[in-house]
Amino acid sequence: MTAGRLPIIATEEAFATPAQIAEMRKVIDAATDYDPDLFLWKRMVGGGPLTEALLDLEGDRIAIMDAAGIDMQLLAMTSTGVQMFDAATATSVAAEGNDLLAAFVARHPTRFAGLATVPVQAPAAAAREAERAVGLGLNGVMINSHTNDEYLSEPKYWPILEAIEALGVPLYIHPRAPSRLMAAAYRPDHLEYAIWGYAAETGLHGLRLITGGVFERFPKLKVVLGHMGEGIPYWLYRIDYMHHMTGQWPETGRAKLSLTPSETFRRNFAVTTSGVNWDPPLRLCLDALGEENVMFAVDYPYQETHEAADWIRSADISESARRKVAFENAERIFGMRRG
Repeated sequence: MTAGRLPIIATEEAFATPAQIAEMRKVIDAATDYDPDLFLWKRMVGGGPLTEALLDLEGDRIAIMDAAGIDMQLLAMTSTGVQMFDAATATSVAAEGNDLLAAFVARHPTRFAGLATVPVQAPAAAAREAERAVGLGLNGVMINSHTNDEYLSEPKYWPILEAIEALGVPLYIHPRAPSRLMAAAYRPDHLEYAIWGYAAETGLHGLRLITGGVFERFPKLKVVLGHMGEGIPYWLYRIDYMHHMTGQWPETGRAKLSLTPSETFRRNFAVTTSGVNWDPPLRLCLDALGEENVMFAVDYPYQETHEAADWIRSADISESARRKVAFENAERIFGMRRG
């Protein structure tokens, strides 16, 4: 590292495997109805610069990192991971992807770290794969929001959360398009994607973990949300107020919580800046969540690396906060170690 240069760790960076793309092509060929996730995947399986960037690990990716001054990337299989496959296929593709990622990280331990992919639709197998992948040296688990229109707040998925908490690694909940129960209202203007739908879907998932009592059962579970917290930090006051007010109505039937939603969010969540290179929400997150709970990310290759790196170097925040966001929090939360 050049003396005086700000180290930067990017914590939401995507890759794909040939097996994932091949299986997604089968899903697309078998589909008969509109699916917002497949709308984008149809472009991905057709090839092109974006797909090439996802498949590339040791070529342009490293050159782009070097040119932008990115020290490390935290890699995860691109959304929707293996969550649109049948359970057997998901288990196989996840294991192969985790093996590939762990081997790549082992070759470049000071430049890359990784998050495991798990077959959420088979909870017991997912828990075992989380344990195996972390044993290979991966730094956490990524799940791409809902699976078959269901959320991790449902007890059937709690074996996965139990395993992740026991491993002492974070769970990164990454966006995908809204579930079928939500998607129709977004379709006319194609708002299902990053323009609005991703945040609405993933923010709902994060909130359901809180209101569903997940952290009463798993108080040490650490969850990471990208994109400045998928809108939740902005709404914390109103969430607390309405949770208290309407929680007194017996017909709501919500779980009783030992902490307010905002207290739980500050204790159990961290956020990344992925895809939001803008000072106002960064300062909001630092103020609302504390400097210890915000990390830098690019969202490569879906966002431009140089823009994000230049922004965090010049953002209007204190130098202490800049260091925490740029690399210190990632080292602490994900256990990443620069060269």
